[in-house]
Amino acid sequence: MLRRITSANIPSPPFAPFAPFTLSKLHSFRNYDRASLTVVAALTRHTFHVSQFRSRNTMSAAQLCIPITDHLPLAHRACDYLSASTDPYHAVHNNELKLEAAGFERLREDECFSGRIRPGGKYFYTREHSTLVAFTVGGAVNSSKPYGFKIIGGHTDTPNLRVKPRSKIGGSAGGCVQLAVECYGGGLWHTWFDRDLGLSGRVLCRDPSTGNVSSRLVRIPRPLARVSTLAIHLTTADERVAFKWNKEDHLKPVLGTSTVLEDSVKDQLEGQEDGWSEHQELAVLEAVAAELDISVADIADFDLSLFDIQPAAIGGIKNEFIHSAGLDNHATCFVSVEALLDHAREKLDDDLDISLVALFDHEEVGSDSATGAGSPIMAEAVTRISSALSGTLSSDMHSCILRKSFILSVDQAHAVHPNYAAKHERGHGPLLNGGVVIKRNANQRYSTNLSSGHVLREVARKGWIGPLQDFVVRNDCGCGSTIGPIIASNTGIRTVDAGMPQLSMHSIRETMGIADLTHGLQLFKAFYQHFREVDNKLVN
Repeated sequence: MLRRITSANIPSPPFAPFAPFTLSKLHSFRNYDRASLTVVAALTRHTFHVSQFRSRNTMSAAQLCIPITDHLPLAHRACDYLSASTDPYHAVHNNELKLEAAGFERLREDECFSGRIRPGGKYFYTREHSTLVAFTVGGAVNSSKPYGFKIIGGHTDTPNLRVKPRSKIGGSAGGCVQLAVECYGGGLWHTWFDRDLGLSGRVLCRDPSTGNVSSRLVRIPRPLARVSTLAIHLTTADERVAFKWNKEDHLKPVLGTSTVLEDSVKDQLEGQEDGWSEHQELAVLEAVAAELDISVADIADFDLSLFDIQPAAIGGIKNEFIHSAGLDNHATCFVSVEALLDHAREKLDDDLDISLVALFDHEEVGSDSATGAGSPIMAEAVTRISSALSGTLSSDMHSCILRKSFILSVDQAHAVHPNYAAKHERGHGPLLNGGVVIKRNANQRYSTNLSSGHVLREVARKGWIGPLQDFVVRNDCGCGSTIGPIIASNTGIRTVDAGMPQLSMHSIRETMGIADLTHGLQLFKAFYQHFREVDNKLVN
């Protein structure tokens, strides 16, 4: 339904700096679907999307009067990133390219940072190519006095089907060659049926002349594999009532038929039995070798995943959504690095602290790995960067730095599903395109507490971001978790859990609002810009 706001209801241009616009006059609209309400503003003759609509609440005039189309440039860049980031390695690599283009200096973890880090500098490093740490040192940092780390944390992994160490399945069923895969994380595996699947990941390649082994990324965005459903005519009545499958038996993708694939690359592996090659599906080795322009015999090992080759897309009748694989949590990977790049361009000279992005692997399986949030990566980053800045770092100074630091743990949040609205706690139902969500859980599944939640709200207020949303799980429903509690307990740094709202989390294809990308970017930039001022006003 369309309703018109008269010029008396909204401030005159140029909307005197983000003056609050009271929604109480729109009280009569309160029974409409807030997520889809469209308001036609007579003053500007544009159509605007009201993303969070409540009586007796306020929204900045600037936030109200932003056409949904203004969010499209960022959304299109996000789609490009999401389509190209089909596994943790590519998610990190694609951000590395942006950082290098912006003048960030690459560091190596096996080399000393001392003498290389200075105020005004921009740096990044990776671990195992699947975890990224990028940071800027404020131009106004005084290393002889306590300063803080402003950290945005996320994760690079998503639930998917990963190729098993021995990818070859002996024998053939129905004359078909299948691929041995393992379920990674808690995916909605029924959504993987009848999708066109490509292959991507990291490959170890052996140089035949030197014997040296190097790492290369591979991505094959064509339908190499498919997991097909059983025809309805072959199912029983009980099977039709509920789609049931066994993860080991029914999720094996078909690569082709045995008559076509049987002898395709045997000649390339003639006489090569090294305890690894003979256990691999030769057609996969051939496809990877062709993509990398190497011999099949030069492949030493791999870590490969299947992915849906359908690119990310802008959707919805008014183009207000993104439909994509891996929004959880590649949307955060994209927006957080964009925020750091913008901060480096616009606010670095006057920054009193260190602004950092940390994107970890293995969150979907518990974070307990050398590249996960449960590793020493975060604590080591604070220690090594601080030590390199000052030359020496006393335990007293280190403790002061930790106390002045703050982590914004960002993972996608659950928006209210219109077909399953009862699954949400009635007073804490985030809306698509309604803004960033603060997550809370009294049982510490999320890290947000009284002070950390206050800090983020104050940052949003200082940055004129507009209202933040809240999420609390129902008492009769289980609650997921994030890297937030893990890093907070490992480092002692204050932490808040937040995220951009989405639907279909852990599906092969997920949905979020394009305005929430903008909301996330604005909030992350405001965090880097305003945290110190906000924190200094918080009297302990």
